[in-house]
Amino acid sequence: MPNLLLAGFMGTGKTTLGLQLAKRWRRKFLDTDEMVEKLAGASVADIFAQHGEAHFRNLERQVVESLLPESGAVIACGGGLVVPPGMASLVRSKGVVITLFASVETILRRTSGNTRRPLLRGEDPEGKIRELMKKREQAYLKAGIAVFTDGRSLQQLTLIVERVYEREVRALQKAKTK
Repeated sequence: MPNLLLAGFMGTGKTTLGLQLAKRWRRKFLDTDEMVEKLAGASVADIFAQHGEAHFRNLERQVVESLLPESGAVIACGGGLVVPPGMASLVRSKGVVITLFASVETILRRTSGNTRRPLLRGEDPEGKIRELMKKREQAYLKAGIAVFTDGRSLQQLTLIVERVYEREVRALQKAKTK
């Protein structure tokens, strides 16, 4: 079965939903941020602090190009992974991509106090979220099928994403037989 890749802004539920689906489907769960940390031997925050965002994005590309399995996994993508030029199509080449969305308020609530989010450090995390979301929105929309997470339980999201994934897998299989 093709990989399921969950893209979207930080705090939209990629890891929580990904872990749930991997358990339910008895598949391997991978998180690209964790894979980058393993590759670099440093935390995401340390990579940003010591080498900058461009270096981190290069490491993300290496992970997607070389370390993701061809199939059978549920993968949570880092929040900005699909944003750099060419990355959305590279990610789509690795499986079915579903992009999770949430409101600024929900993201702020879910990420507040999390020190592992280097892009939200500083005086105005809400303003930073709004700015980043505005910059990234088109990339997210182009990356995969949009699913909004606000006001939905984990159980509801699991069922929605399963349906979307199954539909996309059927479409892929149909396209291959033509």
